[in-house]
Amino acid sequence: EFYRARFQDTGAGIPDEVRERVFEPFFTTKPGGTGLGLPTVYRIVAEHGGTVTVDTEMGVGTTFAVDLPRYHQVA
Repeated sequence: EFYRARFQDTGAGIPDEVRERVFEPFFTTKPGGTGLGLPTVYRIVAEHGGTVTVDTEMGVGTTFAVDLPRYHQVA
């Protein structure tokens, strides 16, 4: 069982050649960008047993989904 957070925009979408690299450290398409934002999120989520996925369509927008497992505290 997972908690899910979705982040969605109605922007231009992400081209395939960029989408394949969005979680790659130091890859950026923005002037002055560091390319560390999404890779950092990806690593933190993965270290907690979760996943980050991206769904994008050109001219429609992009959705990032973060799934984190529900942990039940044992008394």
